Amino acid sequence: MTYRVTEEDFESLWSEWVDLLPNGNFQTLFLTPTWQSVWWQELSGGADLTLLGIRQDNRLIGIAPFMRCEETLSFLGDTDLWDYHDFIVAQGSEGAFYSILLEYLKTQKWSRVELASIPKYSPTLTHIPEMARKQGLTVEIIEEDVSPGIILPETWEAYLEMLSKKDRHELRRKLRRLDNQTDHKSYTVSGTSISGALDDFFQLMRASRQDKKIFLNPERERFFRRMVDAVAKVGALKLFFMEITGERVAGALCFNYGNSLSLYNSGYNPVYSALSVGLLLNALCLKEAIEDGVRYFDFMRGAEAYKYHLGARDVQLHHMVIHPH
Repeated sequence: MTYRVTEEDFESLWSEWVDLLPNGNFQTLFLTPTWQSVWWQELSGGADLTLLGIRQDNRLIGIAPFMRCEETLSFLGDTDLWDYHDFIVAQGSEGAFYSILLEYLKTQKWSRVELASIPKYSPTLTHIPEMARKQGLTVEIIEEDVSPGIILPETWEAYLEMLSKKDRHELRRKLRRLDNQTDHKSYTVSGTSISGALDDFFQLMRASRQDKKIFLNPERERFFRRMVDAVAKVGALKLFFMEITGERVAGALCFNYGNSLSLYNSGYNPVYSALSVGLLLNALCLKEAIEDGVRYFDFMRGAEAYKYHLGARDVQLHHMVIHPH
């Protein structure tokens, strides 16, 4: 049994990468070549791509999606647009993958390895620290952020029963008020309609919060447009809207991937804030996920209060730094 590490690019690794994903420990769009290649093309700046494939004999068992800035190696990507990072590793091959990766890194020149946004259940957190310390490396791990989510039951009524009495009462009250006071509808935009609908979505994002308006600069908007197009082509995009009397008043951009529905970003018209249109559209996205048989609703990075009112529980994200001895 032989192992080898090769430096790759997206084109050379793409098909094997896609085949490896269903066998990995963590199913998220952020670990796909679709997501990573679009980000690399649009926002990599002056970094150098260091995309490593690790093979057992001729079988790909894992990918280390690194980039290099001077003498720092880090996961490809950032924490502004990525909620999760990790290695892509075939289940059952974790021990060999991490061992070979650390052996390879010993032969390279670097001053630190920065591994951001690793979810608490990742094998990276259980394998690398012990192995690295045995090789004389220094490993630091800190809590970076939280990414709340909820394991979905089979029915909407069962979901409501999972909420606290106060949150259940409030959600039902707000839904009744929306029904009684407005002519509203919620729906998903797909296909060729997505491109035009993005203009409305961006408008709602910018209107809803000042920090989102600042965040959505021209560079990030360009990335969003390319990303949405690429994700839609692989069938993983859901763009939800709520309309009141024909006007789009709330939008939610979600990823449907790996038996999870992930709420990536959202926005609403503050004129309708008294009707809680932003929160209610998120609740209706969650309801559709239940009806579609999805097993997990991921509210993603950030501890905003509405997530917990809708029943979310925290998943801790960790930041790991490795230093040579």
